[in-house]
Formats: sequence, C-alpha cells, structure tokens
Amino acid sequence: MDDTDYRAMSAPYLVLGFVVLPLWIAAGLADYLCHRAARISQNSGTAESVLHLIQFLLIGLPVSLALILRANAGFFLLAGLFILLHHLVAYVDVRYADTTRKIAPREQMVHSCLEILPIAALLLLAVAQWDQALAAVGLGAEAPVFKPQVYVMSAVYAAVILAAALLFNLLPYLEELTRCLRARNKT
Repeated sequence: MDDTDYRAMSAPYLVLGFVVLPLWIAAGLADYLCHRAARISQNSGTAESVLHLIQFLLIGLPVSLALILRANAGFFLLAGLFILLHHLVAYVDVRYADTTRKIAPREQMVHSCLEILPIAALLLLAVAQWDQALAAVGLGAEAPVFKPQVYVMSAVYAAVILAAALLFNLLPYLEELTRCLRARNKT
C-alpha cells in the first residue's frame, strides 16, 4: 500500500523503519569505508571480502523478507537463525582479519553497530507482532503461523530501503571484492 498513513503505524515499526534500518545501512557503508582505509585488498584480501558478502546476504535475506511478509512465528524463527549465522560469520571474519591486519577502533565501533542493529530490528518486530513472537517460542495464546503471509505495508518504502541497501551496501562490497581480486591477481 503506497498510501500508508505513517501516523497510524505503531511506534516499533516507526523506530525500525525510520531509525534502525537507515542507521544499519549507514553502518554498512561506514564498514566498507573502514575496509577501504585499512587497505584490505593489500593485506587480508579476498577471503575477508567474501566473508563480508556472506554476512550481507545472511542479513539481507530476512530484512528483504520483512519488507514483504508479515512477521509471524515462521519469520521470527528464520530471522533468528539467520542472525545467529550472521554473528557466527562475523566472528570468523574478525578472527581472520585480526591475524592479517590492524582493526582500528573506529572499525570496531562500526562492527558493534552491525552486530546489535539486527538484534534490535528483530526485537522491534517482536514487540510489533508480540503474539506471533511468543508463539514462535511456544508461549502465548495465539497459534504459531509458519506459512509466509505476503504483506507489503508500503511498496515505495520497501523499494527505497532495498535501493539504498543496494547502492550503499551491496555495490560497495562488490567493489571491495573486485579490488581484492585485482590485487590478488597482481601478485
């Protein structure tokens, strides 16, 4: 629905949509800029860049789904799993990078944002869809719904967020990978 009345939306959706997601996209761009400043193409290289893309995909899928599906018990379980996998890959990424280059304090702070914002997003969705969040863990009176339920609150908003993630996150990370591959081929 492109005629969404944002004044009628619940506070968790407003905070999620107009604070958390934009901050998350900005943090992703800041992370790319930190990697560029650290010259990862000259030290940790392609392996680290691939880990960044894996993390983007692991978190990008549930975010994309949240823009077009109702957050029900099935969504919460899937998103929770992907967030856990994202954190596992983030751990592998930082552990690997720490052996190949210096991770500056500003990059560590950006990583903190990239670690906590997915959790904040999931918690805000849980508050907004409390009955299904409880049902996902076997609590509450409502039966859990696991079937995907298409629900696009605002097609315009979804398109803007997806375009911003593409422009400010995916394309920079792909540029990073290209730069790392070029540097690897020069050696």
